[in-house]
Amino acid sequence: MASDAKTVYSQQEHLQMKYVGTGHADTTKWEWAVNQHRDSYAAYIGHHSLLAYSAIAENESVGRLKYQYMQKMLSPCGKPPKKEDE
Repeated sequence: MASDAKTVYSQQEHLQMKYVGTGHADTTKWEWAVNQHRDSYAAYIGHHSLLAYSAIAENESVGRLKYQYMQKMLSPCGKPPKKEDE
């Protein structure tokens, strides 16, 4: 049973190293939120049907929404909070 837990743990570590958005033990709340927002905006841009739906709902052109989403991906949650050790 202990080997199963070790295998799962090593698989989790491998995924966390391979994919940035999965986080790790030292991921802060802010970093997690930034990853979620960027993933969402990337999905909106990458799936034309989602982009078209948003464009109709907001009464904007698809190109303008795509541009706005790309701009929001730069800093989706504002500036990072100051670290306690600084």
